[in-house]
Amino acid sequence: MSDWSAEKFAQRVFDLALLDNMQIEGVWGELGSRDVSLEEITSVVLRKGLLTNLQIERIMRGERQGFFYGKYKLLYLVGAGTFARVYRAVHIEKGTVAAVKVLRNRFLSDISQQEQFLREGKMVMELRHPNIVPVYEVGAERHRKYMVMEFVEGDNLREILKVRKKFNPIESLKLIADVASGLDFAISKGVTHRDLKLSNVLLTSSGRAKLVDFGLAAIAASGKDKAGDKTNARSIDYAGLERVTGVKKDDKQSDIFFTGCMLYQILTGVPPMSETRDRSQRLSVARFREIKPITLHEPDLPSSVVSIVNKAMELDPEKRYATPGNLLLELQSALRRLEQGDTGDGTVEGEGGKKLLEREGEGHSVMIVESNIEMQDALRDLLKRRGYRVLVVGDPQRAIGRFEMGGDPPAECVVFCTTEMGEEALDAFNTFGEKEDTKHIPAVLFIAEKHQDFAARAATAEHRKLLPMPLKVRQLRAILLKLLHITAK
Repeated sequence: MSDWSAEKFAQRVFDLALLDNMQIEGVWGELGSRDVSLEEITSVVLRKGLLTNLQIERIMRGERQGFFYGKYKLLYLVGAGTFARVYRAVHIEKGTVAAVKVLRNRFLSDISQQEQFLREGKMVMELRHPNIVPVYEVGAERHRKYMVMEFVEGDNLREILKVRKKFNPIESLKLIADVASGLDFAISKGVTHRDLKLSNVLLTSSGRAKLVDFGLAAIAASGKDKAGDKTNARSIDYAGLERVTGVKKDDKQSDIFFTGCMLYQILTGVPPMSETRDRSQRLSVARFREIKPITLHEPDLPSSVVSIVNKAMELDPEKRYATPGNLLLELQSALRRLEQGDTGDGTVEGEGGKKLLEREGEGHSVMIVESNIEMQDALRDLLKRRGYRVLVVGDPQRAIGRFEMGGDPPAECVVFCTTEMGEEALDAFNTFGEKEDTKHIPAVLFIAEKHQDFAARAATAEHRKLLPMPLKVRQLRAILLKLLHITAK
């Protein structure tokens, strides 16, 4: 309002009880005069932390309500959704910080939405668990419904993922174990979440994940929601899943499926299902049935992690985890193994497994057939560091000839590389598998990206494998362990 003076502004602040008389006099004292501009007084109260931009903007719009909810004074807007806004607030007597969730004004005349909001708050008040954001108070201020929750000093997982792009397996398992723990407790109290997604998982400054917004749990308990009802946008994904799997509405395993979706996304940085606002697409059967295997995005994931993702996201509920507690146990078990260096695929990594890695190939020999000097050096160093005896040959025909000289074979396994030799390496790999002297010896063909069509022409068998380039160390180690029948140490 352009006609606001500094004195009128100060009087309105006092009338609204945002500042007391002593605080306002202190502002005048710092200004040295009351004959100042509106900009000067607002600048001082902001600098001194007496008012926030949110409060000043509301004052300037002439608003007289919405500054206090119960004993809490609103400071900043921190989030907004379809049904409510969330503010950082402070207790006017204790000075403690909390989050205040306020139902949007558009629902002031909607009794059913107001009842839903209150049910949500009262239900979550019963859920006191380290991985669930607690609700302390539910009430109404001049007909505006609100709830007071713990203020989490952190951001939601969706926003953090935008910056991080993806999380490593250990970080991911820890976060989703927190989610599963919170869900398991809620289900023990008869409450399902019904709106699991990354934005409803808050990450504290200490790295703990906490569930927020059990909005649809209240509806499930009341029995008033119908799966797919257009009035409830938040339930569409759940309705689509339950339609495709033929389970009853509010099945607790639906939460498990979407927990698996979150694990998939934080591991890969890619959502498992297309993200859309289109209602018909979100209900589409194809959206659930066309989810790509996680290994297409992250081929080097430990097998134990892949197994958990796949089981949590099984479309057949009979094959999915029966309860969040079952999921939690497997997450914790896989996490312990990864932290000890066991990747779950027969390999050992990390500081504790360093010496075992160095001895992994002891007593075993590998021949590398590669003409590129840099590639020769890289493969030689890689395998020697793991205890293998390595023989490098730059010519494929000479390599085969070494096995025809009689006596013991010069190596237990041969790796042919197409990087520079192309067709010559492919032909040598096939010939090696045909000759009487060598057809029983394990062999690997590295196929460069430009030679992907070689895969269809390569003569493979149980002991003759293909590996696509670029080289993945874990894949090479795993295949050698298998071909040479090395027992994981």
